[in-house]
Amino acid sequence: MRTEKEKMLAGEFYDCSDPELLGRWHEAKKLMREFYLADTTDREQIAHILDRLIGSRGKNVWISAPFSVDYGENIHIGDNCEINMNCTFLDCNRITIGDNSGIGPNVQIYAVTHPVQPKERLTGNSNGDLAFWKTCSAPVTIGSNVWIGGGSVILAGVTIGDYTTIGAGSVVTKSIPSNCLAAGNPCKVIRYL
Repeated sequence: MRTEKEKMLAGEFYDCSDPELLGRWHEAKKLMREFYLADTTDREQIAHILDRLIGSRGKNVWISAPFSVDYGENIHIGDNCEINMNCTFLDCNRITIGDNSGIGPNVQIYAVTHPVQPKERLTGNSNGDLAFWKTCSAPVTIGSNVWIGGGSVILAGVTIGDYTTIGAGSVVTKSIPSNCLAAGNPCKVIRYL
């Protein structure tokens, strides 16, 4: 029988109230707070926190606080990447960012979703007095040499190809190919580069 975490990463509906998942969720919140309070000139302290907060990162990665995650451990960042302030990564599945990519401020990446039908959302599972929504996930992949403009939202299951720029404020509901400029709500290819 699969664990709730295994179901989550497989894209199946899973129980958010699972003790293993809740434990990591709470740990990530503690690490986010440490990261926010860290002296921005103390690169050793920042590296130590990020090593515990996110799954992996390459060389020369800069993340500006505040930075919000669900679990953190499902985030994988390549070399030479910058993530600007106020970004939210709901990493209920893998979020991968390739080398030499930049994420503007206030970007939101959601590797999680819920049923559209209201009657299907609440699971009946509870932990004390908390009710949890029925939840499933899909990975988000951002290629290498990509720029995601500030305020953009990227939804579960989206892949953004290499050498692509996403215009500020875009809502990316479907995958975007490589070598293009795309923008809008919903985000669409404007031209190829």
